[in-house]
Amino acid sequence: MTAVALIDYGAGNLQSVANAFRAIEAEVMVTADPQVVAQADRVVLPGVGAFAHCMGALSGIDGMIEAMERAVLERGAPFLGICVGMQLLAGEGREHKVTPGLGWVPGSVDAIAPAPGLKVPHMGWNAVQTDGVHPVIGPGEAYFLHGYHFSAELPEQVHALTDHGGPIVAAVGRDNIVGVQFHPEKSQAYGLLTLQRFMEWRP
Repeated sequence: MTAVALIDYGAGNLQSVANAFRAIEAEVMVTADPQVVAQADRVVLPGVGAFAHCMGALSGIDGMIEAMERAVLERGAPFLGICVGMQLLAGEGREHKVTPGLGWVPGSVDAIAPAPGLKVPHMGWNAVQTDGVHPVIGPGEAYFLHGYHFSAELPEQVHALTDHGGPIVAAVGRDNIVGVQFHPEKSQAYGLLTLQRFMEWRP
């Protein structure tokens, strides 16, 4: 059984994420094989780009979403979504058009509203302010790159915020599922610590 299945669906910074896991001595396999994902101890979904493109690419791998559901929703394997991989947890994305998401964490993905003196996309280092509840998500500084943000329906499923002209969701989660808007693989020591906490997490 693979310790970490890092899903390759053509929409993520895969090698950087894999290298970050290897830096903390985790066993990780980059895979597009639904069978590997279905049997993995832990599942990681990265993502860079547009919501609709990423959801289409994920859906385009025959059996992949079903394999994710077997591993995460049925077996309870810990799941980590990164950037757009976190956004795909929502019920829908509203980037250019409405696209259904995985629906694992109720909410939608909407454009970040422009604010005076601030640019969109939100890019660069910013503070992660946590609720102190989730064992994977600690306070610190992380690297962000996104023009859309997660609007969660249930406040108790928001575990961290950052600020970019107002509060922006930095982490969501429920049960054995957690997602981060920032890029752990680009967040140096804080990012590696986040991945280490994910590996140690026993939900």
